[in-house]
Amino acid sequence: MSLFKKLFGSKQKDDTSGTGADQRGKFMPEIKLPTDEKFTINFKKNGGKFLYCDSLEEIYECFNNILQENNWSSQTVCCLDAQLSQIFKNFTFSKNSNCQQANILLSRCENLVADNGAILISSNQIKESKLNDLPDNFIIFATTSQLVDTIGEGLRGIKAKNKNQIPTNITTIKHFSIKEEKDFLTYGSSSKNLYLLLLEDL
Repeated sequence: MSLFKKLFGSKQKDDTSGTGADQRGKFMPEIKLPTDEKFTINFKKNGGKFLYCDSLEEIYECFNNILQENNWSSQTVCCLDAQLSQIFKNFTFSKNSNCQQANILLSRCENLVADNGAILISSNQIKESKLNDLPDNFIIFATTSQLVDTIGEGLRGIKAKNKNQIPTNITTIKHFSIKEEKDFLTYGSSSKNLYLLLLEDL
C-alpha cells in the first residue's frame, strides 16, 4: 500500500518535484487519492489511532505497548472471536466472553472504509451486541486487504463472502474520541476509544 510504505519504512528519497496540490490551479479537478491514503486521513480526522505493522511480531509488540501505555494489563478484555483469541493467546490479560463486564473489546472487522474513515463491523465480530453495550475501548485487528473505498463496496464484499447466510447487525464506527458532551454531529452515534492494529498483507 503506497501511503503506508511511505509513512512506515520506505527507504526511497522524498519527492521534491513540486507536483503537490499547492502547485495546482483552483479550477483543476481534484486529485483522486489512493484508498489507503484517503482512509488514513479520514480515520485520523475521526480521532482514531492506528499502528501499521509488517508482521505478527510487530502486531504483538504494538499490542503490548497499547496495554502498557494505558495501564490495561490488569483490565478485562472481551474477545468474541475464537481464532483471534488464539492469535493473542500468549498475552496474560484477563479474558471474558461477556462484553458488558469487560473494559476492552479485542475484535476483527469486516472492512476499513476510506471515504469516511470508518470501521465496518457485523455480527461476525460482535454477535448481536449493540455498540452502546460494548466497552468504550476497542482494539481492532485488521489487514490492508480489508481497505475499501465506500460502505457500498464493503457491503457487497460481505454479501459475496457470506452467500449462505448474510450477517446481521452490520454497522459502522466512525467517532473515535470519547466526549463528555456530544455535539450534533455525533448525536445518536456511539463513540469509542479505538486503536487499529493494521497488518500489511498485500
